[in-house]
Amino acid sequence: MKFGPLAIDDAVGAIAAHTVRAGEVVLKKGSPLTAETAGRLKAAGVESIVAVQLDPGDVGEDEAALQLAQAVAGDTVTVERPFTGRSNLYARDAGVLVVDKAGIDRINAVHEAITVATLPAFKPVVEGEMIGTVKIIPYAVPGGVLDEALACVREVPGAAIRVAPYRAARVAVISTILPGLKPSVIDKTVRVLRERIAPSGAEIVHEACVAHDADALEDELRRAREKTPDLTIVFGASAIADRRDVIPAALEGAGGRVEHFGMPVDPGNLLLVGALEDKPVLGAPGCARSPKENGFDWVLHRLLAGLPVTRADIMGLGVGGLLMEIVSRPQPRQGGTPEEEG
Repeated sequence: MKFGPLAIDDAVGAIAAHTVRAGEVVLKKGSPLTAETAGRLKAAGVESIVAVQLDPGDVGEDEAALQLAQAVAGDTVTVERPFTGRSNLYARDAGVLVVDKAGIDRINAVHEAITVATLPAFKPVVEGEMIGTVKIIPYAVPGGVLDEALACVREVPGAAIRVAPYRAARVAVISTILPGLKPSVIDKTVRVLRERIAPSGAEIVHEACVAHDADALEDELRRAREKTPDLTIVFGASAIADRRDVIPAALEGAGGRVEHFGMPVDPGNLLLVGALEDKPVLGAPGCARSPKENGFDWVLHRLLAGLPVTRADIMGLGVGGLLMEIVSRPQPRQGGTPEEEG
């Protein structure tokens, strides 16, 4: 691609690098200069323009953007028609954004002319939401550069950018109680949870309150399984303090297992992830009673979209895991009640 000033007569067929205005004549940036427009500009006193001439093998910005956008997009992503070297990507369904970061990094490292940007990985998205964009910086890229970027896409297992759609989930909710815990707190907790899961289309199929006791909770976990929930969430009257505490003990007593306890996200440290009959179980941290974003959201939405959450996944959340303070826990590092911790 050649870039620079050209005499008007020599610029016919080239692409205007900048918008040119002369009297009533306007040549917009990125538009090819026709012989008719060149004559009008020359008549208006314009002798030269800054223009772009493509070399053999160059791929125009729109075509390059479209090819790359179609290559990185999974089947749950809609690719927008390109304009000015940009092709935007949109979620075809509500769900959780899944991005192969290493793959996107490799594409962006190919050449400064090619850029791919996305929303944060695992962000909950709604149908029609813009989730990414492919932008070609200059007016064209060498065909070999585009081929190299497309080769990077082919190295990605699966799609580089996709949306894991929410699955129709059945949720069981169990709250444990201690003397002094107001019923209104539990009511608010369940209401906030309903609002949290509403975008996914999930529904609460079982709701119960039991004493904050391992045996009582163990029995309730078994009863909840009769409603065949896809996910069970336990809100403890007191935050989980150890793997031998009430909630993990009850889960193991019911025949389940603890996959991981704790996470490097604050608020959200005291989250427990487990399974019962191969269905996920969450021991919610105290901050999950608040509608403000916390670590509980990060795990909840993945599970609602049918994505596995492993110990490695959780322990990789530390960078960026320090979230803003929440109303229910204004001074988390300077003390607080157990119900507010986590």
